[in-house]
Amino acid sequence: MDETRQLVDALKRCLKMRGLTYRTLAERIGLSEASVKRIFSQRSFTLKRLEQVCGALETSVAELVRMIEKEGGRATTLSLEQEQALARDPALLSYLYLLLNGWTEPEIVRGYEFEAPQIQKLRARLVELGVIESLPRRGHRLKINRQILWRRDGPVRRAYERQVKAEFLQADFTSQGDFFGWQPAELTAASIEVLKRKLALVYREFLEMAELDSTSSKARHSTALLVAFRPWVFSLVAARRRKVSRPAG
Repeated sequence: MDETRQLVDALKRCLKMRGLTYRTLAERIGLSEASVKRIFSQRSFTLKRLEQVCGALETSVAELVRMIEKEGGRATTLSLEQEQALARDPALLSYLYLLLNGWTEPEIVRGYEFEAPQIQKLRARLVELGVIESLPRRGHRLKINRQILWRRDGPVRRAYERQVKAEFLQADFTSQGDFFGWQPAELTAASIEVLKRKLALVYREFLEMAELDSTSSKARHSTALLVAFRPWVFSLVAARRRKVSRPAG
């Protein structure tokens, strides 16, 4: 894929993640909706126009390029050996979590109880595992996608999933940035499949938005999304079901 197409495709993803239409973008940069659609379809961006569009999307050309580079085929899953090493070492997993969320090593030292010698060992271990690669002047580059899909029954989920669920659901979900929706209902099989696809789409959009914002220089806030859906009956109700008697044989 040529670089121009990659840039335009990235801009389209940014539009989607920001919840903006071509009409809204047109208003922000002082063009007609038809002109904006033509620029995108023909991929006829001047550098000045590209900067205008990026500004309207609250990003920059540099951040857009970094986002494209990060999407260059990096693995979204880890090997069993890599997951086992992370599950065994809470400090290593915590350090990787911060790197995945865009923290630099100086920021980690200032904000968390990691000392420089410990970080040096953790960095070396991640290099050994093939999760990151070293760069000159003690820098690093991720060799994996920032949004890891942990193995469903893998070491990390076995070690921490129960703890994560318990901690996450302890909140009362009344803060401004919180949302909690819970509603049991009886659905047909067809409706269940439609809803599952929509929830999967929300989950993917969350991951894409996190990837977009990971390059932003603006303040970011630690967030988490828990999407859960399954056939279920509240035990209070289930306990009242009549027992089906078996015919005498």
